[in-house]
Amino acid sequence: MKISIIIPTLNEEEKLPQLLDVLSKYTYTYEEIIIVDAKSTDKTVEIAKSYPKVNVIEDHIPSRAKQMNTGANAATGEIFYFIHADVIPPNSFEDDIRESIKKGVDVGCYRFQFDKNALPLKFNAWWTRFDFMFCRGGDQTLFVKKSVFNELDGFDPEYVIMEDFDFIRRARKNFKFKIIPKDVLVSARKYEHNSYFKVNVVNLWSYWTFMLGGSPERIKMNYKKWLKFES
Repeated sequence: MKISIIIPTLNEEEKLPQLLDVLSKYTYTYEEIIIVDAKSTDKTVEIAKSYPKVNVIEDHIPSRAKQMNTGANAATGEIFYFIHADVIPPNSFEDDIRESIKKGVDVGCYRFQFDKNALPLKFNAWWTRFDFMFCRGGDQTLFVKKSVFNELDGFDPEYVIMEDFDFIRRARKNFKFKIIPKDVLVSARKYEHNSYFKVNVVNLWSYWTFMLGGSPERIKMNYKKWLKFES
């Protein structure tokens, strides 16, 4: 079962090399790595193209849902593995995913830890071991069988944010979901630019607005309005 690793990017020149170094070292030679870039203005594309195993698609559409769908359309593997550029999977991720698929799992993710040693962040990460929707998110990465992805029509492009929550919610209705009991390493940069309290409040508001059927455009607008991000 070939795994296609799909990474949506937008101005990720700082974090992307860390991920690609790990993938280049621990990915089997017959796998593929696909980066779908949304018109980065930094050196993201240049960096990605410097890795011989990486296929770069310049999509020019700044939407993770659309970027990941584009990557999936170009992928040749039987399993899709979606990773954010600021996340590092465990070295064993390919074997973990294949073992899960062989045991009948259709879609799944990992738990996570942050790359910053702070007690509040450890508390947040601790919750990701539990199988509750509010504990999910794209930072935990997502693997899914190609057949399942296609049956679900991929990510809904209407979700300009919360696309991962929407996909998991739809997938769990008819397919087997699993949280692999290992951790991916997630960048704490969002917390470094905002207070811990503020990020959690915005995340909670975004989640419940999504669950109650709120507009993805409204969620994204307020998310960008209330939180600071790297320039």
